[in-house]
Amino acid sequence: MALFLANHSTKASRAIKGFWSGRDEARLKQAAVGKGDQGERSAVTAGKNMNGFISLMEELVRGNGLKSADIHLDRRVLTLPGFFRPTKLWDMLVIDRGRLVAALEFKSQVGPSFGNNCNNRAEEAIGTAHDFWTAYRERAFGDVPRPFLGWLMLVEDAEASRTPVRDHSPHFPVFPEFQNASYLDRYHLLCKKLVHEQLYTSATVLASPRSAIKDGRFSCHEDMTSLTSFVSSFAGHIAIAASGR
Repeated sequence: MALFLANHSTKASRAIKGFWSGRDEARLKQAAVGKGDQGERSAVTAGKNMNGFISLMEELVRGNGLKSADIHLDRRVLTLPGFFRPTKLWDMLVIDRGRLVAALEFKSQVGPSFGNNCNNRAEEAIGTAHDFWTAYRERAFGDVPRPFLGWLMLVEDAEASRTPVRDHSPHFPVFPEFQNASYLDRYHLLCKKLVHEQLYTSATVLASPRSAIKDGRFSCHEDMTSLTSFVSSFAGHIAIAASGR
C-alpha cells in the first residue's frame, strides 16, 4: 500500500505563512498592551508558531493507519521519563494503546543572533536524543519497538544565516565540513549527523525568508535532510506501527 504523504509541500507552505504571520501578530499584540519583550523574543512567547507543522504530522498519523491513536499536544501530557533527568517535555507524542510510537520536536531560529543559538540548539538536540535512547534502553517506555524520534528545524533564510562563518580552534582543527560553513550549512550537517549516528530517526532543516509570509516559500539543503525525506520516514514508521495492531 502506498504511503499517504498528505500533499506535504503545499501544507508546509501554509505552515510557513502561519509561522511568519504568527510572529508578527504576537509582536503587535504585545506592543499594543505595552508588554513587548526585547529583540525577537516578543514574537515567540505565544508558543504556537509551529502549529502548521504539527497539524501536518497529525494528518500523517491518521492517514497512514493509526486513526485511533492518541496524539498528545497539550503541555500537561507531553512529558516522558528521562534517564539523566526526571522528565522531558516534547512538542508532540503519538501513543497507540499505551505504546509510545513517536516523539517529535519542532524548533525554529530567527536572526539576528544565529551564532550562540545555533550551538545551543545543537547541544539541546544531541542531549535530548541521548537521554531518550538511554531511557528507552532501560525500558522507561515499556517493552516496545523502537519509537520514531523526529527533529524539525525552521531557520530564517537571511544573509546572516547564509554567510560563511570562521571558527577559532587554537589547539586542534575543526572537521573540514565545518570550515567556512554558514549557519544554515551547520544545521544541515547537524541533521545529517543526528540521523547517521542514529540519534534521531529523521531530522530536517527548512530555510525560509521573512517575505515568505506572502507565499510560504522554503528550501531544503539536500534530499537526506529534506521535508520529503522526513515526512516519508514518519509516514512509513506510522504505517508499520499500524500494520502490527
